[in-house]
Amino acid sequence: MDSLEHAGDGIGLIVFAHGSSVAEANEAVRRVAGETAKQCGFALWEPAFLEQAEPNLVAAVGLLADRGARKIVVAPYFLTMGIHLQRDLPLIVEEASRVHPGVEVACSPPLDGHPALVQILAARVEQALA
Repeated sequence: MDSLEHAGDGIGLIVFAHGSSVAEANEAVRRVAGETAKQCGFALWEPAFLEQAEPNLVAAVGLLADRGARKIVVAPYFLTMGIHLQRDLPLIVEEASRVHPGVEVACSPPLDGHPALVQILAARVEQALA
């Protein structure tokens, strides 16, 4: 994909993670967000965190809206459809939509169920055995 595929189209990306008291873990999420944005061609992107790190999701929507985003895809960086994605994420998206009424927010599915996860886990098992 062209690295500027979504430049100027008003579509932004947020990679939404839990957040950690370990700064390196939050930095890893920021790197993943940046690399995902680059691979998908998003010029407008931010990481966002449920807790223990900034920005939170509502603030990240605001940051992207201030830079021209009118539609935002939230990609949960969670393995499974647990309570945070079932309960918390819809409430936060509803709040973000209320605070930023001119911005459409859509969520992608969590990582669970994607066939590449089994390949990744198997590769890690093989690394441990090597």
